[in-house]
This record gives sequence, C-alpha cells and structure tokens, in this order.
Amino acid sequence: MAKKKKPALDANLVAQNKKARHDYAVTDTYEAGLVLTGTEIKSVRERRVQLKDGYAQFHNGELWLMNVHITEYSNGNVFNHDPLRNRKLLLHKKELKKLREALSMKGITIVPLKMYLKHGFAKVLIGVAKGKHEYDKRNDIKRREQERQIERVMKHY
Repeated sequence: MAKKKKPALDANLVAQNKKARHDYAVTDTYEAGLVLTGTEIKSVRERRVQLKDGYAQFHNGELWLMNVHITEYSNGNVFNHDPLRNRKLLLHKKELKKLREALSMKGITIVPLKMYLKHGFAKVLIGVAKGKHEYDKRNDIKRREQERQIERVMKHY
C-alpha cells in the first residue's frame, strides 16, 4: 500500500510568518479555518496578507486571530472590510481545549505561522510558542552555521 503524501503547501501559500520561528520556540502546530467576509477572501487570494504581528486569543470560549492585516480588496466598494479586524478561528473542541491548557502556562502564546488555501478555503497554521531570549537566538544561528559548514566539508569527501 502506497503512503499518502502531504499536499504541497507552497503552491497555495498565501503568507508566511518567518519572524515567528526566529522569535519563538514553536512546540505544537494546528491547522485552523478562518471566518472571512467576501472581500477578505478575495484579498487573500491576491496574497495581500501580513502575519508578522499576529497572535491568537480566547474570547468567550472562542479563539480569535488578532492583529493580522488583510489589505482591503482593490475592486471593493464602500462595504469593504476593516484590514485589522479580529477574525474567528475554526477548530475542533478537543483542539481548543488543548490550546486553552497550553495558554494557561506562563510565557506561552499562539502565533500564526502560515496562511494558505486548501480546497478553496483559507487556512491558518497556528503554533503554540514560547518566546526566545536573545542568547537562544544567537545559539540557533551558531548551530545553523555549523551545520552548513559541516555540509560544505562533507560535500568534498
């Protein structure tokens, strides 16, 4: 029996938060749906999304995506959406319970890592993350550079 391959997200990738992996140590990831208006999904399909300062928070038992900028649709009218409005995330109850437990620990936050289109629907890959200190960032850079150097040396042998 053949193994099922993961779909290639790069073709449908709308936005990526590269700074999140640099600033946070991501432990778990979850795929969440988004509640969007008509002009928002059109802007998402045009790849006019900024995830850099985004985060997720619980309000009334629901998880909301905050501070994610989806640019106004260029062909929209007076009923265009607010670019920085809060958007509801769609997850299963078990996943919401796990995320609530994770957030109860000190120093833990939920950050959006990627936004992509899957079967015509906008999805967000969110990560449970803990902030890194400056020395952790330097250690990561040093380790990455050492791995690159080892690969260069091994390439010649």
